[in-house]
Amino acid sequence: MHLTLLRNNLLILKTLSIIYSLPVPASDLWEGVVSVSNAGKKKGRGKRVGRKKVTDLNRGQTIGAGRENMLWPGLNSPILKGKAIVSRQKLPPDPEKAQEIVRMRDQMSKVRYPALPPLLRGYSGSKFNGQSVGPPDPVADYTFDDFDTRVLEFKTVCNMTGTLGRKMRFSAFVVTGNKNGVAGYGLGKALNAKAAIRVAKNKAAQKLVYVPRFEDHTVYHNMFAQYHRSKIFIHKKERGYGLRCHRVLKTICDLLGIKDLHCKVENSTKNVQSVTRAFFDAVTHQETHAELAERMGYHVVEMKKEEDYFPRLIASPSTPANKKPIEDEVEDLEVCACHALIVEAFSLCF
Repeated sequence: MHLTLLRNNLLILKTLSIIYSLPVPASDLWEGVVSVSNAGKKKGRGKRVGRKKVTDLNRGQTIGAGRENMLWPGLNSPILKGKAIVSRQKLPPDPEKAQEIVRMRDQMSKVRYPALPPLLRGYSGSKFNGQSVGPPDPVADYTFDDFDTRVLEFKTVCNMTGTLGRKMRFSAFVVTGNKNGVAGYGLGKALNAKAAIRVAKNKAAQKLVYVPRFEDHTVYHNMFAQYHRSKIFIHKKERGYGLRCHRVLKTICDLLGIKDLHCKVENSTKNVQSVTRAFFDAVTHQETHAELAERMGYHVVEMKKEEDYFPRLIASPSTPANKKPIEDEVEDLEVCACHALIVEAFSLCF
């Protein structure tokens, strides 16, 4: 602070040094610099400000060491060296030390997230969507050791209230399965991310369903399913075809143990919950070959192109097969009901 005094036509300047001592810790001072007010957060300001780390200015510093690189006995050097007393002296300049301190501060200010292993990554890098979050929590004496849970959708939801204003929560939609025909899905909401995922996977464990599979690799027949505006066309495929479908359906098939399938999603393709519900509704209501044989009263024969369309018996009714021809028969590409002559031929063989 500078004071100007006029005395006997002489201008006198006096400098006063004032030191302000505030009882505020360093963490509060850093928060005032890097944080954003509540009003600013509501307007979308400073979305990445909270990720900035506080820089420790004391890191790399030594008491008594400065830019002049002086040797101060008792601070940065011992007072006695043998029997001689160490005196104060000036050392040669060390520019590398200042550069090292700057480098250490830069590393502290950068946020580095641990890299996930390739098998644990989701659909897009380090986001929760598509990631594995482990098996559900055990219930009493039963444990879900063979189960795995994948996050299909993870988002932030808000609810505007009259007293508390905008209430924010996390919403997680997951699917869990044992890769052997048993799976379920669940939706969970909580105030933090981990709690929402835990609630969702525990709900999915309470809604497990069994999905029949043909020869443990695909579905029994072609299907169509619709939930709200999401439409799914499911096609049965041979071994070695793989999974060519929506990424959400591919994750569900992996947890169900379905290895070969082709699916086409139309209309609402981004509504993950509608796509999941439509697919589960389709695969849980499919008709097996044994049920088809019982309902029609005929032997069920499969003919494949790679086998030169040779008829192969895959299911038979419990009662004697019906020898009358099928009226208004609609032949399927994969599974068809055989004619009365083929039925008689197979009845002799089997």
